[in-house]
Amino acid sequence: MAEKIPTTMTAIEITQPGGPLVLKAGKRGVPEPGPGELLIEVKAAGVNRPDVLQRQGHYPPPAGASDIPGLEISGDIVAVGANVTRFRIGERVTALVAGGGYAEFCSVHETNALPIPAGYGYIEAAAIPETYFTVWHNVFQRGALKEGETFLVHGGSSGIGTTAIQLAHAFGASVMTTVGSQEKREACLKLGASHAINYREEDFVKAVKDATEGKGANLILDMVGGDYIERNYEAAALDGRIVQIAFLHGAKATSDISKLMVKRLTHTGSTLRNRPVEFKAGIARALETKVWPLLVERRVAPVIDMVYPLHEAWRAHERMEDGHHIGKIVLDVG
Repeated sequence: MAEKIPTTMTAIEITQPGGPLVLKAGKRGVPEPGPGELLIEVKAAGVNRPDVLQRQGHYPPPAGASDIPGLEISGDIVAVGANVTRFRIGERVTALVAGGGYAEFCSVHETNALPIPAGYGYIEAAAIPETYFTVWHNVFQRGALKEGETFLVHGGSSGIGTTAIQLAHAFGASVMTTVGSQEKREACLKLGASHAINYREEDFVKAVKDATEGKGANLILDMVGGDYIERNYEAAALDGRIVQIAFLHGAKATSDISKLMVKRLTHTGSTLRNRPVEFKAGIARALETKVWPLLVERRVAPVIDMVYPLHEAWRAHERMEDGHHIGKIVLDVG
């Protein structure tokens, strides 16, 4: 490693499972890049719901991953491990990581990093990987969304939601979403949703049926779970697909499974963090080919809600948990 790289760094540690204030700045050793890995001097890090779950003690990092929270970063390459072929020291990248993002330095396999799109700064770049990797895999690969189909995404104002709305709209789908306020409704409509349903005031099942002349949604991306599972079956079209990526209302539900048979539904789901580096590399290649040109043209772009300095990561978690954010919350690392 180059002499200018320090041996220690500031990182945000989870001192014990609990609320946002258990996040404390501490000192850690700077990681050394292994074979095929890059060492990134982190400039910004995205904040995501899995970080909150990890802090609460409900989502431990995969074996071998850093216990420092943070799943996405942007920054400069300052060192490379053996057999790195694509990137060079000094290049600006954004990357999906299995942990370690809330720190001044972070290592990542080069296949899980991508060049920062032209015209993007570090803050915006750090808000791309986690949601774009997740949406691409679950909506377009697993969910097989096609041009002309009706797509319903729950929680449209979240980081995942704002990304899913933009990408589905860009690829020719008719997009519907659920939101919790008029402000969030207006934001989602501006991003490309044709219908934004305030779940506090309307039954989303009826709204979807009304908007589609009774046909329902071809694909539903759900982060809610709980009682939404049964209602998703009602809102789905014949041969519809439902992709589950989280359970904000709980992972257990009572549902009439006969609807799966009668409507020929497919209900699947996935997690991304514990998937192999090679799997994530495949998503990265698809994104660079299919989505990076859209980012450069600003046909899609991350929506930034708030930016906090690294040492105020606890405030970022408070913001996420209060539910008022629209888009992504980012830590400015330096």
